[in-house]
Amino acid sequence: MSTHTKNTYGLVVLDMAGTTVADDGLVEQAFTVAAEHLGEDPAAMIGHVRATMGESKISVFRHLLGGDERRARQANLAFEEAYGELVADGRIAPLPGAAETIAALQEQGRTVVLTTGFARVTQDAILDALGWRDLVGLTLCPADTGGRGRPYPDMVLGAFLRTGAVDDVRRIAVAGDTSYDMLSGVRAGAGIVAGVLTGAHDEAALKEHGATRVLASVVELPELIREYEA
Repeated sequence: MSTHTKNTYGLVVLDMAGTTVADDGLVEQAFTVAAEHLGEDPAAMIGHVRATMGESKISVFRHLLGGDERRARQANLAFEEAYGELVADGRIAPLPGAAETIAALQEQGRTVVLTTGFARVTQDAILDALGWRDLVGLTLCPADTGGRGRPYPDMVLGAFLRTGAVDDVRRIAVAGDTSYDMLSGVRAGAGIVAGVLTGAHDEAALKEHGATRVLASVVELPELIREYEA
């Protein structure tokens, strides 16, 4: 497709909760339910949960539960269930302008991939609740790329390999709201690693972990990409 040749940044990898989807504290609520389900004190865990926003949820539970795999899986199931119920209750919404931004990027001939630290069942529930099932051609969760979520670069590289949209990792643009989104973009070699201020972490944390630019929201991303291309 000829449009790809003029787009330096032909692949855009976007996080979901906090970046394109309003999270509204749902992750923390679902974690609280999961901790209580296991008889653990959520208050003792929430600091780590906030610090590791964006990471694969099962990894977070493994850490919190001292590597006890059986309990980590139990907790993760309870988390996914609780989050799924919040989604089903209509507690999820797109961030203002996110769907339009994704459509605009695609109209420019770019390939957009949505990634998450959630399990596939939760990711699908969110996509269904938003009516986003056909918004993009590819959505990835940690299990889709071998199970290592962020801060590993695997999902970004998975998007690169599966779409074949660009011939060089430097032609990938990554955007997310967490330190781990930034790290995964940097480690994947992406040419643009943009932080957004609509989610978990502030400008200082995003820059410290490798953001090349921090934006008020994902709506500013197309303009930033055009700026880089100019």
